[in-house]
Amino acid sequence: MFDTVLKNGVIYDGSGGPPLRGDIGLRGNAIEAIGDIGEAGEAEVIDVGGLAISPGFVDMHTHSDFTLIADGRAESQVHQGVTTEVVGQCGLSCAPVCNHGDIRHVSPWYTEHDHPKWLGFGQYLDALENTALGVNVMAFVGHGTVHRAVLGNELRAGEPDEVEEMARLVDEAMDQGAGGLSSGLEYWPGIMAAPDHLVPMCEVARKHDRLYATHVRNRDTQYDLGFAEALATARQSGAKLQISHIQPKFGAPDYAMEHTLEMIDVARRHDVDVAFDVIPHDWNNTLMAAILPKWAQAGGVDEVLKRLANPEDRARIKANPKPMWLIVKAEKWSDIVLLKSDANKELVGADLAEIGRMRNCHPYDVVLDLLLEDGQNMMNVFWASKSFQDRDVELCLQQPECAVISDTIAAASDGILKDAVGSITGYGWAARFLQYYVRDRQVLSLADGIRRITAVPAERLGIKDRGRLTRGARADICVFDPEAITSHATAKQPRRYATGVAHVLVNGKFAMRDGQRQPVNAGEVLRH
Repeated sequence: MFDTVLKNGVIYDGSGGPPLRGDIGLRGNAIEAIGDIGEAGEAEVIDVGGLAISPGFVDMHTHSDFTLIADGRAESQVHQGVTTEVVGQCGLSCAPVCNHGDIRHVSPWYTEHDHPKWLGFGQYLDALENTALGVNVMAFVGHGTVHRAVLGNELRAGEPDEVEEMARLVDEAMDQGAGGLSSGLEYWPGIMAAPDHLVPMCEVARKHDRLYATHVRNRDTQYDLGFAEALATARQSGAKLQISHIQPKFGAPDYAMEHTLEMIDVARRHDVDVAFDVIPHDWNNTLMAAILPKWAQAGGVDEVLKRLANPEDRARIKANPKPMWLIVKAEKWSDIVLLKSDANKELVGADLAEIGRMRNCHPYDVVLDLLLEDGQNMMNVFWASKSFQDRDVELCLQQPECAVISDTIAAASDGILKDAVGSITGYGWAARFLQYYVRDRQVLSLADGIRRITAVPAERLGIKDRGRLTRGARADICVFDPEAITSHATAKQPRRYATGVAHVLVNGKFAMRDGQRQPVNAGEVLRH
């Protein structure tokens, strides 16, 4: 009757309710039975006594769009129990594109190699399906990528007929399986879009009953304008809104998080469908080029590089009164570290004050020099700053609808992605959440903590057969030791795998067994 039985575990089904001591019987790619199974027959029996059995973790906000094409194993995610990723966030997606040459310009963490080619969104999903995936993957279509497909690198948001064409491309992507629409309103080209440009695309998301996930325009001094804009866009379009990594940034007033939750509560009382998620640490990670004002990002990489080499343009860039990170304007350079640079790998993990001393120049000039030195790969230069507050994360976690995300990439410490870093805690975000906020700080119970990275995101995404341990659900399962699960990633050594996970099953097959990664990649593309 069963192929595999997990015996004597402490079962957390993802609902947030009290755990059940018992067994789980698996058959094929699904859960066949839960409870006291008794005689297992010819099934393989694995004793997991004393360990927690939970649904596989669902990471609803990642940027693994291209890293999974380069190396689908998703080692950094599988090692910490993740079985499903949602890519295409913050307005960034690998498709649609007008020609194969544009793939490198729109793909986050693009890695030069002989990869499959695509144009439309469905073709991109086909390329993912032809990749051996360690995790299941759902993909959103990004407003920024759609904008580029229509307007290229022009410094404008689009006329009504052009916005209509963008909406048509979003509709096409949804028909081909996109799980939702995302925007990144602090990034080029989303920084130019107003609600008038976004609402037509969000109306398409509403028509397909898909999420609109947004990286809002501002989370510091004018946080209320940024969040109000997101709520207004959802209200006007009728789309279901997911506010990505909602915690305010450095420069926001102390009450910003509380006020934001009050704004959301009012919007809900007037029938706006809105939820949100948080990153479980105080580091804010992004591409370094986002610090450039929008005029400096126009025209493509070649034009940007010319400006970075021009002393007058550099002076204008440094004088920008409203950079994306106010921590830069405040010159707190010791709280900003370099995460990734192909041209300066030896500097990864060092803070900008330290690099400035090494180079005997001002840290802001270091920033512009690092971008210039990476040349055509400048959009792959990443950094992190201590811009979030633990108290804001905790306040969000006290809200039952709050999901927990990584905002990172799936990578591996070997192979083509061995130098790739998506965030300081990318190799341990889920482990750190369960270790720091659940076990050590006891902000949430273990049952509720598991719910935030399983059922909450799965239900919000409309994934009906994952995120819960129920009979008939897909056998995406994580077996771990709640007392031992630990993140080992640091700014200096971000590529260390988490520990404490014993077994991970993806669609009923062991991706991790007895703490060791197996040569099995059973993930599927989840076309909506």
